[in-house]
Amino acid sequence: MANFGISAGQLVAVVWDKSCPVEALKDLVDKLQVLTGNEGRVSVENINQLLQSAHKESSFDIILSGIIPGSTTLHSAEVLAEMARILRPGGCLILKEPIETTVVNNCKVKTASKLCSALTLSGLVEVKELQRVSLSPEEVQFVQEHLGYKSDNLLSVQITGKKPNFEVGSSSQLKLSIAKKSSSSVKPAVDPAAAKLWTLSANDMEDDSMDLIDSDELLDPEDLKKPDPASLRAPSCGEGKKRKACKNCTCGLAEELEKDKAKEQKTSQPKSACGNVTGRCIPLCQLPLPRHASLQAWGEGVAQHQQSP
Repeated sequence: MANFGISAGQLVAVVWDKSCPVEALKDLVDKLQVLTGNEGRVSVENINQLLQSAHKESSFDIILSGIIPGSTTLHSAEVLAEMARILRPGGCLILKEPIETTVVNNCKVKTASKLCSALTLSGLVEVKELQRVSLSPEEVQFVQEHLGYKSDNLLSVQITGKKPNFEVGSSSQLKLSIAKKSSSSVKPAVDPAAAKLWTLSANDMEDDSMDLIDSDELLDPEDLKKPDPASLRAPSCGEGKKRKACKNCTCGLAEELEKDKAKEQKTSQPKSACGNVTGRCIPLCQLPLPRHASLQAWGEGVAQHQQSP
């Protein structure tokens, strides 16, 4: 048996499942205890109970899973993530798992590349394949019976991966080599020739040798013409059977419609039959009739009202 790089004083976890022979498991644990010595420790965990064991983070230096002779252990993504969590930074995971050489749809057995990708996704680095061996007839039969795998294209692969030298979620300060800004108040030197080039003195304006352009000469006769207000209207302003100005009308249509509306209100003011405004001429029917007055007295009152200015 290889020593898997185990030295004295290390904490080792051995993961097994129901496919592991009991005698082979016991023999492996005894040999590992000799390698770790009295200062180390070897823990045995069932793969189905690993998630419920609730180990603390960074509990083990090395995890061996499925490496027992005769084992056909399959590792799910959740189990691989838990193994990566309980490994110490820089710790090593060594596992053995049956793989298929040809891709079969909807099969629990992975290919070697998919198994390596699963270890990488769990957070391990330096994932690499160590060796491939053929399965024994008993191991092939166990995989076919318990996983429903009907093909004989099976091999056993041994893969290793390491945990990075930091914990998940840890932070570190970045050392950025950013030069500090100079706190000096000294202004940069100005080239005198460049300053003179962009400086215009008042004396230069009185120099007869300077030609100044008349701004009026820049305008063409077309620029001086007053535009027609109708040409300034927006294309959609006043369209349709009913003339209506835009919401933000600037062409003058809104003012024109307001004037037309005012004229219509003025011409539609009611008048009396005599042509005067209704307020100055009161029809006879609107005069009050006294209760106890005679018809003659009422007529005289009407006549006086008509004669009054």
